[in-house]
Amino acid sequence: MTTEFDLGALLAERGAERYELHAKHLNPQLPRMLHTIGFDKVYERAEGAHFFDADGNDYLDMLAGFGVMGLGRHHPVVRKALHDVLDLDLADLTRFDCQPLPGLLAERLLAHSPHLDRVFFGNSGTEAVETALKFARYATGKPRVLYCDHAFHGLTTGSLSVNGEDGFRDGFAPLLPDTAVPLGDLDALARELRKGDVAALIVEPIQGKGVHEAPPGYLRAAQELLHKHKALLIADEVQTGLGRTGDFYAYQHEDGVEPDLVCVAKALSGGYVPVGATLGKEWIFKKVYSSMDRVLVHSASFGSNAQAMACGLAVLSVMENEQIVAGVRRTGELLKSRLTALIDKYELLADVRGRGLMIGIEFGKPSSLKLRGRWTMLQTARKGLFAQMVVVPLLQKHRILTQVSGDHLEVIKLIPPLVVDEADVDRFVAAFTAVMDDAHSGGGLMWDFGKTLIKQAVANR
Repeated sequence: MTTEFDLGALLAERGAERYELHAKHLNPQLPRMLHTIGFDKVYERAEGAHFFDADGNDYLDMLAGFGVMGLGRHHPVVRKALHDVLDLDLADLTRFDCQPLPGLLAERLLAHSPHLDRVFFGNSGTEAVETALKFARYATGKPRVLYCDHAFHGLTTGSLSVNGEDGFRDGFAPLLPDTAVPLGDLDALARELRKGDVAALIVEPIQGKGVHEAPPGYLRAAQELLHKHKALLIADEVQTGLGRTGDFYAYQHEDGVEPDLVCVAKALSGGYVPVGATLGKEWIFKKVYSSMDRVLVHSASFGSNAQAMACGLAVLSVMENEQIVAGVRRTGELLKSRLTALIDKYELLADVRGRGLMIGIEFGKPSSLKLRGRWTMLQTARKGLFAQMVVVPLLQKHRILTQVSGDHLEVIKLIPPLVVDEADVDRFVAAFTAVMDDAHSGGGLMWDFGKTLIKQAVANR
């Protein structure tokens, strides 16, 4: 008997129920939030750095699925690789053989990762972090991992233990006995290391929350301190890796930094099949996998699956052949310089920072009396409302998707697909300028929407 299943027909029949289905069967707060801020769009298709609705209107994506869509959506090379691997009918995930694709992807990934020797493939960024935590503890024989204030490393229990944001941690205790230190504070790091029980420091070279970069020289100095105390440096490159900041890894912006373990994910997937990878030094892997008895001491049921490996190989091929990293450096410098030039023009614009195509736009208290009163009113209701007021008209009036960089922050984070071009930069800067002009006019729809956000924030208290 042949089973028939027509996905296109199912979507044609039920696709219009998307928000109702989520409200009924999934996270009920997601559709509620999207309706509240006017983000409840219906996107029909996507290509590269753009979405399209049923009327053919295009939307510029400056979010890239929180960095997953590094090459944009439906890159033809990645798409073909996925079709190819499905058509090959490989004997995948037998568990008791060695398929070629994982070894080939590991080889290619390590070619971009000097001083690292081996790879473990999982299914997500948080799994890559979990692997690094386990490997660091086992390799050093020490229990505690240090992390930085405001860090984000994932939401599974181990990764949550090194998450520097209380909003994610609240209600999920007890967590692992890990300790926060301020990003860039070498004295605080040294104090913790002197206690003798630290296995590692895990750090984002550029923090996703707020887009804060480690101070110059910090990673190398931290590495020296850690190694002096027989502890490891873990670089979380889940969001910053694979070209995002204008180098293959963000830690490579600083000479002499050689992390013991590196976590990657997101863009390695090509936007199709979830994948995470933990890269590490030879001695760490050999200590964890020290005998045949320990061959499965750390594994993942879907790790190294053929579809994910094929997508990863295609992504790296595109990055090399299309010189993606060099393009990110050029486009990122153009976008950042044009936004920075607006700081003197707009009193509500406080800072523009970041590297490559990971840019934070921070808003701050204005100097004029009229705007200061409105700003204070928003801050009293809930910090972060002004940034949300900027995000909404960017989508509603200019069809550009962005989002704030974290709860209670007046910062928008731009992490567009790495394939955005100069025309996309022009479009974003023009739209952002128009929104800021409206904000500084002291009236209009933007501030009317601000009143709606204030009412919502007060109601949620």
